[in-house]
Amino acid sequence: MSYEFAWLDYRNSVAAGAGDYLKKIACTGFEIASEADKNILFSAEQELMRAAKEINGQQSTVLKDEVTSEGISVVLSDAPGLKTGGFKIMITGPKITIEASDASGILYGVFRAITLIRTGKTSDGQIAESPASPIRMLDHWDNPDGSIERGYSGRSFFFKNDHLYVDDRTREYARLVASVGINAVAINNVNVNDIATGLVSGYDRKELTEIAKIFGDYGIKLYISLNFASPMSLGATDTADPLDSKVAQWWKEAADGLYRDIPELGGFLVKADSEGRPGPFSYDRTHADGANMLARALAPHNGLLIWRCFVYNCQQDWRDHTMDRARACYDNFIGLDGQFDDNVILQIKNGPMDFQVREPVSPLFGGLKKTNMMVEFQIAQEYTGQQRDICYLIPMFKQVLDFKTYNGDGEGVLCDIVTGKGSKQTCGMVAVSNTGDDPNWTGHDLAGANLYGFGRLAFNPALTSEEIADEWSRLTFCNDDTVADGVTKMLMMSWPTYEKYTSPLGIGWMISPGHHYGPDIEGYEFSPWGTYHRSDRNGLGVERGKTGTKMIDQYNEPVRSLYESIETCPDELVLFFHRLSYDHVLKSGKTVIEHIYDSHFEGVQDVNEMIGIWRSLADKVDGVRFGRVNDRLDGQLMNAREWRDRINTYYYRHSGVPDKQGRKIY
Repeated sequence: MSYEFAWLDYRNSVAAGAGDYLKKIACTGFEIASEADKNILFSAEQELMRAAKEINGQQSTVLKDEVTSEGISVVLSDAPGLKTGGFKIMITGPKITIEASDASGILYGVFRAITLIRTGKTSDGQIAESPASPIRMLDHWDNPDGSIERGYSGRSFFFKNDHLYVDDRTREYARLVASVGINAVAINNVNVNDIATGLVSGYDRKELTEIAKIFGDYGIKLYISLNFASPMSLGATDTADPLDSKVAQWWKEAADGLYRDIPELGGFLVKADSEGRPGPFSYDRTHADGANMLARALAPHNGLLIWRCFVYNCQQDWRDHTMDRARACYDNFIGLDGQFDDNVILQIKNGPMDFQVREPVSPLFGGLKKTNMMVEFQIAQEYTGQQRDICYLIPMFKQVLDFKTYNGDGEGVLCDIVTGKGSKQTCGMVAVSNTGDDPNWTGHDLAGANLYGFGRLAFNPALTSEEIADEWSRLTFCNDDTVADGVTKMLMMSWPTYEKYTSPLGIGWMISPGHHYGPDIEGYEFSPWGTYHRSDRNGLGVERGKTGTKMIDQYNEPVRSLYESIETCPDELVLFFHRLSYDHVLKSGKTVIEHIYDSHFEGVQDVNEMIGIWRSLADKVDGVRFGRVNDRLDGQLMNAREWRDRINTYYYRHSGVPDKQGRKIY
């Protein structure tokens, strides 16, 4: 399948005079780089030449080890004050100088300079930027047969017909994600199937090595998702007990073999004891036992072991109101603080449940104090519209990063933990990818803003959601103020809009079981998955305070008291933490039932407003992409209406309270 170049299509979105900077390129200091770094520097040089050719229609002049008074000057040298991957860009009249002390910094500086050129932001001055998070990672849930779990953009471009697949798109993918600072990618599903289990023992090793090489050319480390029970699945042992010496030896030999072929491998990603996946619990061992055994196999190679904390009982009894899935992550890991090896990172979902449109930040971030952590986001919109409905997630991610954990001296924010503020460098941000083999990579054209935005945010969390949206729009569509303003407004409206017509006041989980798209208010209400809203004629919500599951006790003060009191608990989370009657008056002055009715009607109105904004740009956006987005918006409007009518009708029938405004409820 053919593909587009997303925000890296240099043939469009070009400011007046942009090509002048790209006529002459001078590269100095490259001879001091290692062989691996020379490949990254070559990618940077090629990127400048590609931009020159696509913008100017001709090759640029490349000067080696010379100084030029105009054009682009790329300098690899000892640049003080920059972390690994950092760069400086200095603009003086007709000359732009990109300086860094390592190859990745040069590559990121080149991509950034091209962005400045394309968007016309080349006034005299200096930019100095270093990546905030040491690890900036994408997790792919791709399966060997080419399917993608929670994939909404076509099929996998890493796997076809039960084999790894490498072609030109592999390099274009590496180029695309490196342009926003991604430096780590896990290519296969954390729910590892029987075929993918063989990745650690020789399955498609040639192709795996090729992918690692391509990634390495763009400063990206390859990671592999593991089946914890691989030695059993492959018939090498009769157990996967992490304290069994035969198991540990098998993993050591497997890691040694992988690193002989792929010395640049980043490490392993593991989902264990979760949703039926095998893990150390089967042998009465702890997560620390399991993670450390694998980490010790990786340690001689400087590899990292990333251990997901998405662990809970998925066989709950809906009759048991004392059981609370939201407690599980904290309860499973808090007692292990300080027991993990230095090359283990716990990968913790941003919320305590599962990527809902609104949920609080996981309390585990405030609880762990002696353990490496990464925050896991999901840009695949599993519960947020599945890349059919627009839902720009960067504002949500920023709220998570700004959350005050109070887990040490002072207030502290989650961003400090995952960016390694201070000395800790084994940390980072990761997102479940939203890409597939659709021509535009992300299915919905506007879903590309989430992929772009996650990378930019992980590199520089000080950026605002509006800045990221504006920049992405200009690079993707055209460098036109009207288009950028319109697209940015649509994106900034989209998360609140989706929340309005789907999930009132933090309750979540009113979606169709299995595929998780569209309204099904009681779809999970009597399920074993622990996802309940417990609506009846008196009210709705789950009591998680002192009179309920006591999940709120997992937060540090003063957050604990904030959430415990209904009077101070934020309205947008109040039904996550408390059970309320329909006539309870919120801080907005509305009752709960009024909020449900109003928000669902408002959500449909907001979608209509987004449609109007998009259609006003018809003569400024190319016809193919305009039509694709227009079709998706028509579908979103139908979806929003269905959500509105089903949920409002459901709660009218439960509460018996009519809508004050007399609007149609069925």
